[in-house]
Amino acid sequence: MTDSVAGTGIPTDYLPGYETARRIDADLAGLYVAHTMIGDPLMDDLLDELDGMDDRDVHRLIQAGMEQQHDKLKGAPRALRDFFVDSPPPDPSWHDPSLFAPGVRAFQRQAPKVLAAFVAGVLIDGFSTLIAKSFVATGRIFDNGVWRLKQNNRQQMEIFFPGGLERYGDGWKLSVRIRFVHGQVRRLLAQSDDWDAGAWGVPISAAHLGYSLACFSARTVIHSKSLGARFSPEEEEGFLAVWRYAGHLMGIPDSIIYTDESDALNIYRVGGMCEPPPTMDSIVMTNALVNSAPLVAGIEDREEREKLVKKIIYPVSRALVGHERADQLNFPRRGNLLTLPLYRLGQRVEAAKSRFKGDAAAGFSTLLAASAYEDAGLSYRLPTHVHDEESKPW
Repeated sequence: MTDSVAGTGIPTDYLPGYETARRIDADLAGLYVAHTMIGDPLMDDLLDELDGMDDRDVHRLIQAGMEQQHDKLKGAPRALRDFFVDSPPPDPSWHDPSLFAPGVRAFQRQAPKVLAAFVAGVLIDGFSTLIAKSFVATGRIFDNGVWRLKQNNRQQMEIFFPGGLERYGDGWKLSVRIRFVHGQVRRLLAQSDDWDAGAWGVPISAAHLGYSLACFSARTVIHSKSLGARFSPEEEEGFLAVWRYAGHLMGIPDSIIYTDESDALNIYRVGGMCEPPPTMDSIVMTNALVNSAPLVAGIEDREEREKLVKKIIYPVSRALVGHERADQLNFPRRGNLLTLPLYRLGQRVEAAKSRFKGDAAAGFSTLLAASAYEDAGLSYRLPTHVHDEESKPW
C-alpha cells in the first residue's frame, strides 16, 4: 500500500462508495475521488512560502493585500505579492456579475429562512462527509462552535449584499480569507500525526469543497423552500451564481465547481455516494452544530435552549435531510409528516405578530446579532497550531 489503495489512486475509505457511484456516473465519480487527493495548489504553495514567518507579520501582510495597500507589500514574499498585486488569480470566463441581483434580492427578502435552512439542513449535508474529520481534529467546533456559525452567517450576509463580491466588498474579502484559513488548516493537519492521508486523502480537499459548494447553493434553495422560502427561476439562477463565484474565490478548482443547478445536484448525489457512511466525527460535528444554534440566536437560558433544540431544530433537521441520514447521525427520533407544515405555519404566525407590533427591523437586528460582527473590520489571522486550544487566537 502507498498513499491510497494500491493501483487505484483512491484513498481507502472512498473505495467502496466509489465502486457504487461509478455504476451511476463513472465520469463524475472518478472526478470526485480524484479531487480527494487535491487541495488548493496555488494557496498551498503560497502558504509554504510564508512558513516560518512571524504570525503577526503574516496577518499584517494579508491584511494589506486584502485592503489593496500595495505599498505595504513591498518586500513581501513573492508568492504573496503575485497573489494580490502582480498576477492575481483571474476571474473565470463564466463569471457574470449581472446575474447576481435577483439572487441577492431573494436572499435579503427571506434571509431568516435561508440561514435556518443552512444550519438545520445544509451544514448537516456537508458535515456528513469525511470533511468532518478535518474540523473535529482541530477541536475548533467544541471551543468556538458558536463563533463558527456566526462566521458562516456573516459570509452569507456579505456575499448577498449588493456589491459584496466586488473586489472592495467584504463578501470578496471573507471568501478569500476562507481560502487562506482552509489552506493553513490543510498544511497543519497534513503535517500532524492525526491525519491518515492513505485513508482520507488531502485534508479539506477540493472534492469536499466542491461538494460543500453544491450544498451551499442548490441544497440551500431546496431546504429553504421546505421552510417556506420562494424563489423565481431567475432568483434561483442568481443565488447559484453568487455562490459559484464565491466558491471560485475560496479556491475551489473549476473542475469541481458546478455549472448550473442540475450539475450541483449531481455533484451532491454522486459525491455523496462516493463518501463512506457518516463517521463518529460527523455525528459529533453535526450534533454540536445543532446544539450551538440557539446560542447563535442569543438564547442563553438553558431550558429554553434545550426546548428549542429538542422540539424544533432536531425535528426540522430530520425532516430536511431525511430519516436515513438523521438515523446515521444519531439524531433523536422526533418529527413526522406534519413537522415542516407546522413549522411554516408557526413562522407565518410569528411574522404576522411582528408586523402587528411594528417590529419590522427586528428580523434584521436578529440576523446581525447571529453573525460575526463583533469585531471592527476583518481579522486575517491564521491558526498557528493544528489543535485550536494550542493555537494563537485567529
